[in-house]
Amino acid sequence: MPTQWYNLRADMKELPDPMLNPGTLQPIRTEELYPIFCEELARQETDGKTAYFDIPEPILDIYKMYRPSPLCRAYHLERYLGTPAKIYFKYEGNNTSGSHKLNSAVAQAYYAKKQGLTGLTTETGAGQWGTALAEACAYFGMDLTVFMVKASFEQKPYRKAVMKTFGANVIASPSGTTKVGAAILAENPDTTGSLGCAISEAIEKAVTTPGCRYVLGSVLNQVLLHQSVIGLESYKAMEILGEYPDTIIGCAGGGSNLGGLIAPFMRDRILGKANPHFIAVEPASCPSMTRGRYAYDFCDTGKVTPLARMYTLGSGFIPSPNHAGGLRYHGMSPIISKLYHDGYLDEARSVEQTKVFDAATLFAKLETILPAPESAHAIRVAIDEALRCRETGEAKTILFGLTGTGYFDMAAYTAYQEKTMTDYIPTDGDLKPGFDSLPKIPGIQE
Repeated sequence: MPTQWYNLRADMKELPDPMLNPGTLQPIRTEELYPIFCEELARQETDGKTAYFDIPEPILDIYKMYRPSPLCRAYHLERYLGTPAKIYFKYEGNNTSGSHKLNSAVAQAYYAKKQGLTGLTTETGAGQWGTALAEACAYFGMDLTVFMVKASFEQKPYRKAVMKTFGANVIASPSGTTKVGAAILAENPDTTGSLGCAISEAIEKAVTTPGCRYVLGSVLNQVLLHQSVIGLESYKAMEILGEYPDTIIGCAGGGSNLGGLIAPFMRDRILGKANPHFIAVEPASCPSMTRGRYAYDFCDTGKVTPLARMYTLGSGFIPSPNHAGGLRYHGMSPIISKLYHDGYLDEARSVEQTKVFDAATLFAKLETILPAPESAHAIRVAIDEALRCRETGEAKTILFGLTGTGYFDMAAYTAYQEKTMTDYIPTDGDLKPGFDSLPKIPGIQE
């Protein structure tokens, strides 16, 4: 298990563009983030030079409960597909939260506690992040308020129950408990919510509550830093096996698991040591990379956050309520966006959810793990790549991230089984309002 996190930005040829202060439109200074984030996390967010950060001992103590996570080979899937490819997956579901999210939740709760704070706020989409943070806050004795996207709040009652078990206060977003939530509801009373809405509410709650800060489960540089444990462990395990992946695949919503998985392999690519092929997989219903714009945008619907340059559908984009998994954020991590824009991240693919559940069901039958819908996006493309190897005869080594379990997603599995699940692909007209609402920044985007 690693004792340091790896900061990929330290080896990138060009850093992602800096976040901008929404008031001045100037690059944001570290101390300007202190009212939102705790101070150490703000420093990690803006540090593009330090390659390795020591993982504090209290965090390692918790990591040791469930890490290192297993790197597995999907022998049964390989045989079923009749492929010469070797398929490996890094499995992050061996903890109560059921996903990789705990890796950053523990770190963020620890730094908040160390600073003397008493509470945190956050948002959650499908519920994995909220669950992970509820666990971490319970461990460190921190209060937690979770604004959960209303569509998921209604679809996944057991995620709420787990968060409440760990002491979290869970609120459907948008809600009437914040000014920004009330304003969103006044404009659209029937909205099913979005991560952008929930972020706005969580930040408002944090900045108006003494001893409280906001934390985020994906997108941010600090989160990808913490999630680098996934890639570092994968890299070491591959080394022990005498293997090196030709193709690396991860699902992509905000970019946390993808960024964590690819970090040390991308380092090799940037430094010219190896040339693996990287594929990001996103839902066709929320296609920020495949159909989004590379532009500065707000990270939240209420437009109170700093501006980040990323692939985005516009901060007001609301995913279709029939979208069953997470991966529903309007933008993509600035690090992932920069790597994709500059050609280091080779491909972004969008897939329809019925095809995703085809892959999830097949994988469950063959490998005995019920995957989260988010993870199944990566499984879908891993299968496609393995079938391509069967056609070409190439014996490639494929690595994908299995980010978590699907035990709280049974309503979605039931909809798939009963054939009531449908695919939704937004039209260009559906996406246009989001693009039209992108902020005008003199000299950058006007």
